[in-house]
Amino acid sequence: MTRVDRVRALLAGQHLDAILIHNPENRTYLTGFVGSAGVALVTGRETLLLVDFRYVEQAAAEAPGWEVVQVPRQATDIVTEIARGRELRRVGFESDGLTYKQYDELAVALRPTELVPVAGVDRLRWIKDADELARIRTAVAIADAGFTHIQGYLRPGVQEREIALELEFYMRRQGADKEAFETIVASGVRSSLPHGRASERVLGGDEFVTLDFGAVVRGYHSDCTRTVVIGDASPRHREIYDLVLAAQRAALQGIRPGIAGRDADALARRVITEAGQGDHFGHGLGHGVGLAIHEGPTLSPREEATLEAGMVVTVEPGVYLPGWGGVRIEDLVVITPDGCDDLTAAPKHLMEL
Repeated sequence: MTRVDRVRALLAGQHLDAILIHNPENRTYLTGFVGSAGVALVTGRETLLLVDFRYVEQAAAEAPGWEVVQVPRQATDIVTEIARGRELRRVGFESDGLTYKQYDELAVALRPTELVPVAGVDRLRWIKDADELARIRTAVAIADAGFTHIQGYLRPGVQEREIALELEFYMRRQGADKEAFETIVASGVRSSLPHGRASERVLGGDEFVTLDFGAVVRGYHSDCTRTVVIGDASPRHREIYDLVLAAQRAALQGIRPGIAGRDADALARRVITEAGQGDHFGHGLGHGVGLAIHEGPTLSPREEATLEAGMVVTVEPGVYLPGWGGVRIEDLVVITPDGCDDLTAAPKHLMEL
């Protein structure tokens, strides 16, 4: 089935005449259009892409097979006209894709057409095809090269912000469209911050520095975290690092199709908990990656969704000790029929730089 065919299967399953797609990643996935504004409308027979004047030419080039309709920036009137002209009685929308104000305005304008919330449209993106995987692999390779490059800049006296900028510039020079998210560089006691933004702090000696970074290639993201020691590692550094690495290895060995996301999370969480550090692993083991840096499925204690071949997820256990430091090690993997294939090649033995 094509991507549009799968959307139409959603329509049939919920007795809808059409569905509006506002989410940017879902819109790009269906149409190929990467502009920052627009609405896709799929009916049983038509595929319409509603864009304003700024994007008409771009949409025509990027979304072959879609009828491009020029609309004002506020497209409510055009959507209403289309719904009435085609006698659409039930129109779906992404339940997480509209603000309350947008929903209220559209629901009132469409009457008597019923506006129906649809959950899980993003699940269409969870399993990647060969082209998507190729883009992700390229983004991973750029991030791997970035980690090799940045090691030469990791030394006492350098600001975290300088390291982040150099890493981002390098990945762009290697062909990345942009960085996948705001690069994290957290050193010393700040390495206990799971999402520690790069600051003006200067790297010291004999301390951890955690780098979390990624690249975007033709819309698709990569995500990698590495923790290294600047100077000499203490026994405590080695203890915490080895624990996190053991937890990640346990997860990589056990992740496979057919298990729930919560069971994948448990593979790593069990190792950390048995070592007495369970309270210091406060986030899920991973998340899906694709057109968005965070998408489904998650690997967390609450995720009931089952893993399937073709899904791409992070595997990123961590231990964070406030006032001292922390470790996270993150790889990007694709679920295979027999297990998972680790796409990340950056070394992850404990480095002392």
